[in-house]
Amino acid sequence: MSEAMSSVDLNELINELLAASGATGSGRATRVFRAVPGGQLSQVLLVLRDGRELSEHENPGEALLHVLRGRVRLTAGDERCDLSANEHIVIPQQRHGLLALEDAAVLLTVVGSRS
Repeated sequence: MSEAMSSVDLNELINELLAASGATGSGRATRVFRAVPGGQLSQVLLVLRDGRELSEHENPGEALLHVLRGRVRLTAGDERCDLSANEHIVIPQQRHGLLALEDAAVLLTVVGSRS
């Protein structure tokens, strides 16, 4: 299979990233996938250890969050939404943060905003 047609075993990669995240002070690890080099569409596989967070930040463009493993809490302003494995949500077009309620893996799909 060519590099363009290679597949990724997400469960295996999640296990690798969880192991790597245990050795970091932040308790998180990521892997970025780009549909086309230099293109607008990307996915980020993010693992967060229980109790760790991705602090509040701006939305980089249109984004969807799919929880692959564990539970997380998405916050945006005064709103919050707890999500479990196999749940999916649109990221609000405002500052937001993500907290792991247990060891978790999420897949973030982003279409970056054009400058």
